[in-house]
Amino acid sequence: MLTPAIHSAPQLQPEPEPEGDSDDSTALGTLEFTLLFDADNSALHCTAHRAKGLKPPASGSVDTYVKANLLPGASKASQLRTRTVRGTRGPVWEETLTYHGFTRQDAGRKTLRLCVYEDSRLRRRATPLGELRVPLRKLVPNRARGFDICLEKRRLTKRPKRLDTARGMSLYEEEGMEAETSGEERGRILLSLCYSSQRGGLLVGVLRCAHLAPMDANGYSDPFVRLFLHPSSGKKSKYKTSVRRKTLNPEFNEEFFYAGHREELAQKALLVSVWDYDLGTADDFIGGVQLSSRASGERLHHWRECLSRSDRRLELWHLLDSVPPQLGD
Repeated sequence: MLTPAIHSAPQLQPEPEPEGDSDDSTALGTLEFTLLFDADNSALHCTAHRAKGLKPPASGSVDTYVKANLLPGASKASQLRTRTVRGTRGPVWEETLTYHGFTRQDAGRKTLRLCVYEDSRLRRRATPLGELRVPLRKLVPNRARGFDICLEKRRLTKRPKRLDTARGMSLYEEEGMEAETSGEERGRILLSLCYSSQRGGLLVGVLRCAHLAPMDANGYSDPFVRLFLHPSSGKKSKYKTSVRRKTLNPEFNEEFFYAGHREELAQKALLVSVWDYDLGTADDFIGGVQLSSRASGERLHHWRECLSRSDRRLELWHLLDSVPPQLGD
């Protein structure tokens, strides 16, 4: 998601907690990793350390990588992977995968699936060697937790026919994915707001999006963001970011300016919408959010907070609605 950040692992790690000790499960090997829910920065860090005792289909050495998915969620939107380590059945990655826009609500309802794959140069598709799943409600915010868990066989289920032909996807997918993705969110966006007393207006930063819904046949989107300050007062009220190609986790880091006094801006609404760019046809709406004094929850808090204090930048993640923001009277 982002294109999600991938870093080398920190030097100090907590002691792993062994989980799962049946003879059947250990036959596939074990995976050692660390999870950290950074609540202050709304991020989930997963550090893949090493695997032991892998059992590839063929004898000899094996080239492997780890793929991560957040469930429920669209598979490509939440999919991250490590680099491939070649020529060993005991690979060491020491690589950190980061999910941005991960909230306390996500921690309470999502599960992280990690799967070790054989990266064969002779086959078109990678071969799964084993997977595991961790309910993220186990995590304590801002405290790293180590795991050393036995790998299990990957569970597959046949797709319903309506999905088979939709976008040329595989006939099989991970068990429970259809139920997990139905009704799933359209994604989320990280916005920064700041009323600048020096410039006399509102600075709006479009920083990044995460876990966007795929709109194209390749399972991705070409997203960009539109901004509209309503009602318009004759000044510049509409902006849009540049397009990011083939990603569900784009980084924009673009800033826009709306001139006006705080009292004037407080009577307006900022409509933010994310779109999939399509050459030659109408762009597809992905999701949107409206910030105004008529909003509620985090949207209302973000709007009021930025207008009540000058020269203080406030960044917040917002879930995208599946319908375009509506214009008021």
